[in-house]
Amino acid sequence: QVQLVESGGGLVQAGGSLRLSCAASARTFSTYAMGWFRQVPGKEREFVSAIRRSGSIYYADSVKGRFTISRDNAKNTVYLQMNSLKPEDTAVYYCATSGSPSTIATIKSSFGYTNWGQGTQVTVSS
Repeated sequence: QVQLVESGGGLVQAGGSLRLSCAASARTFSTYAMGWFRQVPGKEREFVSAIRRSGSIYYADSVKGRFTISRDNAKNTVYLQMNSLKPEDTAVYYCATSGSPSTIATIKSSFGYTNWGQGTQVTVSS
């Protein structure tokens, strides 16, 4: 069981930036694909971004050009730099691990992930 702890959420004005971090307990962190998802009350968890162990990166269309995912395997940490934030980015953000997602569809689906953090709230005011 991999433990994930997100941090970096908070309240920011529209147009501002936040950097989320997700620290993993696993020494095998480098073997995992890592994903970021977000969820607002009453809606399904939504894919935001993912990074494979190979370094291949994926983004949801809604965040492309504004968000940047990265990972530091030496620190067992994945990051999500969020710029030009919009009120519609308001959500609880979760990081998650995936073993070997075989397809892009899998890596963009919450069903492709096995371990989840507790989430961090991001609120963007207009």
